[in-house]
Amino acid sequence: MKVISLLWSHIWHRKTLSLLTISSVAITAALVVFLLLCSQGVEQGAEKGYGPFEITIGAKGSASQLALNTYYHIGAPTGNVPITVLEDVRKNEFVDSAYAMTTGDNYNGFPIVGMEPGYFLTRYGAEKQMAQGKLYSKLGETIVGSYVASSLGLHVGDTFAGAHGLIQGLEEDGEEEEHHHAFTYTVVGILPPFHTSDDRAVFTTLDYAWAVHESQPNSAKEITAIVVKPKSLLGAQSIKTGFAQYNNVQAVYTSKAIADVVNVVDQGTQAVKFVTMICILLAAGSILLSLTAAVHERKRDVALLRLIGKSKYFIWLSLIGEGVILTLIGLTLGLAAGHIGGYVSRDAVFANTGLQIQAGAFVPGESLLVIVTLLIAIVASIGPAIQAYRVDPLQLFRS
Repeated sequence: MKVISLLWSHIWHRKTLSLLTISSVAITAALVVFLLLCSQGVEQGAEKGYGPFEITIGAKGSASQLALNTYYHIGAPTGNVPITVLEDVRKNEFVDSAYAMTTGDNYNGFPIVGMEPGYFLTRYGAEKQMAQGKLYSKLGETIVGSYVASSLGLHVGDTFAGAHGLIQGLEEDGEEEEHHHAFTYTVVGILPPFHTSDDRAVFTTLDYAWAVHESQPNSAKEITAIVVKPKSLLGAQSIKTGFAQYNNVQAVYTSKAIADVVNVVDQGTQAVKFVTMICILLAAGSILLSLTAAVHERKRDVALLRLIGKSKYFIWLSLIGEGVILTLIGLTLGLAAGHIGGYVSRDAVFANTGLQIQAGAFVPGESLLVIVTLLIAIVASIGPAIQAYRVDPLQLFRS
């Protein structure tokens, strides 16, 4: 306890510099924790973002764009394909199940997705069907994701009108969105929390897009994408190869398309990690400057401790302990701030990206963060400690 009391008195004596050191460590730790939480959200989203649908079929274009729009409800679709493609998919002997979807409208910024009802049973199983109400069965009926229901306060029986465009306020071409006041949706069910991007979508019958946009010129019914569950991995290859021959149609491996997106995110993460490393070095420098500034004050203290017979262990602990205590305080505050920041921003991150941040969960990288930061603190403390320990005790009596 005497060592702790001594260290605390030193820290309190130089409280301004100590506060700056604690703040630099805390800010750095908070940034690292938030980065780790986001990275974990990306990995978990990639793992369960598409369920058993190993093949995705849509209009030719970017495979990543097709996957993001289909499973994460982000961005614009690559285009539409004739509904006859769905008929051909279901005739394929390697297909276990296939469901079509249509997109293009939104309600208060949340995408309205036309989806065949069998999708939910195939992806989530019978045990997770509805939290309230029932599945839609006819045109105009809709079910809403758990996040949409909680955000907008929707209940079974509520009605609303959608708007054209994927983003509230703007259509894809940047013009003002067109509200479909003549077409009314009725909420007949609310989905349970799936912890996927489906939580932030509004689902309705596949034919909603044809009914809502019937005034627009259409030569044939079209769909946005087809999600396919193959009977086997070999079957998935056959399906992809077979439908790649269609005009203006692409069949992609969903896992590869998602992996490409994750790789892009990882590249951005590497840049953020570089900035974070700079922050860590600055925090280490702050600890070093804080302890170096105290060397001249501590020389007389160390000399006195040696003269009264204190052990080397006691003296070294008093010298290095200050940096460790400052780092521990900063780490504790930083870890808490990182998780609190993740908790506060989780809804905004999910609403814009579909990524779930588990702010209350311990991220494996946190233990490494604590170990590395403490090691940096110890290393940064050794130099000033050696300088202070080398003082000649007799200089205490010199004028």
